Amino acid sequence: MTEIHAEPVHAVKVGGPWNSSIDYHISLEPLGRRVRGLLNGVPVVDSLNARVMLEKGHLPVYYFPREDVADECLSPTDHHTHCPHKGDARYWTVSAGSKTVENGAWGYPEPFPHLAPLADLVAFYWNAMDEWWEEDEQVFVHARDPRKSITVVECFRPIEVVLDGTVVASTRRARRLDETDLPARYYIPREDVRNSRDSSLYSRTGSALDTARHRHRSGDAFPGARASCPHEQSRAFGPLRARCPRSQGRHSGHGLGNSSIRKPG
Repeated sequence: MTEIHAEPVHAVKVGGPWNSSIDYHISLEPLGRRVRGLLNGVPVVDSLNARVMLEKGHLPVYYFPREDVADECLSPTDHHTHCPHKGDARYWTVSAGSKTVENGAWGYPEPFPHLAPLADLVAFYWNAMDEWWEEDEQVFVHARDPRKSITVVECFRPIEVVLDGTVVASTRRARRLDETDLPARYYIPREDVRNSRDSSLYSRTGSALDTARHRHRSGDAFPGARASCPHEQSRAFGPLRARCPRSQGRHSGHGLGNSSIRKPG
């Protein structure tokens, strides 16, 4: 398995002819990481040359060179679809041992000229695999966007979480999470949440960037913290307002539901 340098492909379209408009955008980005997809414990795909398609209105999708996909796991089907932006797609059923996913993989053997590299690539529906890995870290929900990142820092200033006028959490031990293109979010230790067993305070969602969610629930990823972010696949607060007591200024926050954070003056 050899890594091959690949240039990113960008394509935009509006209305009819392809032009420089940004009304519709497709980008095929080299990932630069080893990516594996396993079904029933079998590595259906193992690639150092994965690309990620970033398309307006769609989640990121891995695309792989055909030679990095196990031939014995794919069986062609008669299913075809047409995409007005990429061309006609053909499909394969994915099989590994006792598991079979009908039409679980697709490709564009004759894509439109602006996306010519797609001709030799194969993509999979996310749930067609039991597990996805980037290098040696498991990935959840969908492929990561290589243009986005997450950082987490300690936050010892006082923060309160208010729901319908009632303080439901108060802490000086929050963790602030910053994610590209999103407002800051705050993680709060469970023991600093009042009535933390009240399930009406929580909801569940998922995020590809939160690959530590399975460790988080066991207390390893963010020790002692409960997620207060609608992008976590763990318990998260619903519509809340967070504030820093005796402080001035305000900005909108996202991590504590539809929240606002008062920052110290």
